[in-house]
Amino acid sequence: MIRRRLVFFWLCAAGLALLVAGCTSAASRRAPQPGRTTLGSPLVILPAQTIGNHLVIEVKWDRTGPYRFLIDTGSSTTLVTAALARRYPGQEVPPWTPPVRVKGADGKITTLPRASVRRLELGEARFEDVDVLIYDCAALSAHLGVKIDGVLGFPLFRELLLTLDYPGSRVLLQSAREVPLLPGTTVPFDDAQKIPLISVRLGERSLVALIDSGSDAVFSLNPVGLEPRFAFGPVVGATVGTLSGEHTQQIGRLAETLVMGGQAFPQPVVDLTDELPGIGGGLLRHFSVSFDQQRDRVTFFRDGRAPIATPPRRSAGVSFTKTPAYWRIAGVVPKSPADTEGIVAGDLVTRINGEPIAKWDFRRYEQLVATAPVITLTFLIGTAETEKRVRVSELVP
Repeated sequence: MIRRRLVFFWLCAAGLALLVAGCTSAASRRAPQPGRTTLGSPLVILPAQTIGNHLVIEVKWDRTGPYRFLIDTGSSTTLVTAALARRYPGQEVPPWTPPVRVKGADGKITTLPRASVRRLELGEARFEDVDVLIYDCAALSAHLGVKIDGVLGFPLFRELLLTLDYPGSRVLLQSAREVPLLPGTTVPFDDAQKIPLISVRLGERSLVALIDSGSDAVFSLNPVGLEPRFAFGPVVGATVGTLSGEHTQQIGRLAETLVMGGQAFPQPVVDLTDELPGIGGGLLRHFSVSFDQQRDRVTFFRDGRAPIATPPRRSAGVSFTKTPAYWRIAGVVPKSPADTEGIVAGDLVTRINGEPIAKWDFRRYEQLVATAPVITLTFLIGTAETEKRVRVSELVP
């Protein structure tokens, strides 16, 4: 299974990977502020595509669109492509304003320029003079199979009630001044930085986790100091991409129950991390999640209270970086059937089950891995093509 970690950085948050020149302690910094926000109606409903465990919205406010955005509650800033920033230039960024330096999993530093966008319109919701970072979304677009024009960070919705309705495949925006009573369980996140950090329980222990809709993992767990018990693993998983680097996944199934918002996840599959624990889209997808930044709280709602089982993590043993013409093998799971077949990083895949790679997007490939016992991959070696049959197995039962 492919998993690409999206923008999970919080400015100056302890243990995370975003390095900002001149950054001071979180306690002394003001939380990022959104641009001017206006709503054309009391309730704005935005249909969303569910791609993997992500909600992607598509909007159009001029003749150039449509524009597609992914909403990332784990990001402290909004990222847009250079093309979108050029089309809607906002207030000029002072020349002394430093760019943002991002340290990736491989230790390399990538610099993201700062800019301002004059307007973003999400249906009848309008955001003006939005501070952004310029980010090339090409790799993200190739991975998800649709053109992505930006990643909308959590502070953009500071003045609104933001609801990510995963079961309904939609995003709802309302004024936070008059908030209706919401069904479900409400959990506080009391933080001056307006970061959606909430308390969860693992077995008998409590820990703080970031609600991160930009990750498609179920739960990312930092095991330091917790000594978690595993029913299986942890084992080496796929190669995972970040903004500026890649690292090898470590995944397993816990022998304990995770409890969030009064809902139980017995023996969940988790990704191990050396960062802050995170609640990803693989868990959030069961809920309608409402974020109220004015009152520092989040509400989780789902029909029913039965414990939620985490399915096995199936894998063909390979992960990819994608282009329209081919998929390049980014990593191979050690001792997997793909490894046995002699597949190595750098190999080029041109067909899946005999069909050109251009006909395969994220969702279709994900469905194939979820159901097929065997996948036939066609590799380009020089000018010739050769096929290899790869067995799909349960990486984590």
